[in-house]
Amino acid sequence: MSKFERIHLVVLDSVGIGAAPDANNFVNAGVPDGASDTLGHISKTVGLDLPNMTKIGLGNIPRPQALKTVPAESQPSGYATKLEEVSLGKDTMTGHWEIMGLNITEPFDTFWNGFPAEIITKIEEFSGRKVIREANKPYSGTRVIADFGPRQMETGELIIYTSADPVLQIAAHEDVIPLEELYRICEYARSITLERPALLGRIIARPYVGQPGNFTRTANRRDLALSPFAPTVLNKLDEAGIDTYAVGKINDIFNGSGLNHDMGHNKSNNHGVDNLIEAMKKPEFTHGLSFTNLVDFDAMYGHRRNPQGYRDCLQEFDGRLPEILEAMQENDLLMITADHGNDPTYAGTDHTREYIPLLAYSPAFKGQGTIPVGHYADISATIAQNFGVDTAMIGQSFLDKLV
Repeated sequence: MSKFERIHLVVLDSVGIGAAPDANNFVNAGVPDGASDTLGHISKTVGLDLPNMTKIGLGNIPRPQALKTVPAESQPSGYATKLEEVSLGKDTMTGHWEIMGLNITEPFDTFWNGFPAEIITKIEEFSGRKVIREANKPYSGTRVIADFGPRQMETGELIIYTSADPVLQIAAHEDVIPLEELYRICEYARSITLERPALLGRIIARPYVGQPGNFTRTANRRDLALSPFAPTVLNKLDEAGIDTYAVGKINDIFNGSGLNHDMGHNKSNNHGVDNLIEAMKKPEFTHGLSFTNLVDFDAMYGHRRNPQGYRDCLQEFDGRLPEILEAMQENDLLMITADHGNDPTYAGTDHTREYIPLLAYSPAFKGQGTIPVGHYADISATIAQNFGVDTAMIGQSFLDKLV
């Protein structure tokens, strides 16, 4: 019998809580990540008011006093800690895969100088469209369509760009390159980037609409990921016949592996919360895991180095948290965490190598407090022990600490 009948895992994408011990081994625009602190610097520079996460214990996570993000609660209603990453990476896939129990010992390939001519030429030959070579480099997604969208509307060329992540992104105006054509080109790009020297985590279709000076990316984004290289705890649950619900881009991140229900993509964080609550209220969902990614923190504010927008986004989620708690059943467990950092006050535009917070709440809790600092994969080990399945590669359960 499971201690908790349902577990709801919510990843606040990029909401780090201070530089990891090895952060100086990772850089942003030549600056080591050792001074990064997503939540701390947002709080310090623009203020941060998160009363609902504070009630669970956000302010009780061990941190240097000078970097406290919110006041501690004398009697929090849940448990809190921070978790360190083992894997060699600070990207979305690495973070999520480790949360589900994998250790990524060789990071995916990144292309700081753009993709080699061989890849670009292959895509041109397959698609019958030229690629705008000037865009082939790490680029802000909104800036690249502002810079080259007018040219694409005139010529029909492809906008291919990358970032500090191991991704190849193709932006296309929906009136110029139809969605199905864009998806087909991305599927081909996926097929030629499955092994080194171009082992990419994701190929991302980035459709947009509008006119020059007023382009807007649409919700028709599609991520084509790799399947995890080894079984994750999601696979263990699925093989045991236990429900696994994906909300947002979780299905893309794991390439559907181990997921037996998909609530679809989120149009926004608020839409993602709506989708999570919809899953929680399904009469047939009585036993299993829901796994949610809310990406706006990262995509809209972290990479764009916008601390005010990031703060507002955090506070908006915090305002929705009571609705999530209301949808919980008596023996449900909610865990709120992140997958990496993305300090919006930091150098460059890349993710930052940080601890991630972990908040745990259940209506069934009799106690509260902090639990020892651990590692990302401890989340999956806890889920595995709760549902009586094997763990994956790494992770130590903290299930006995949740009482």
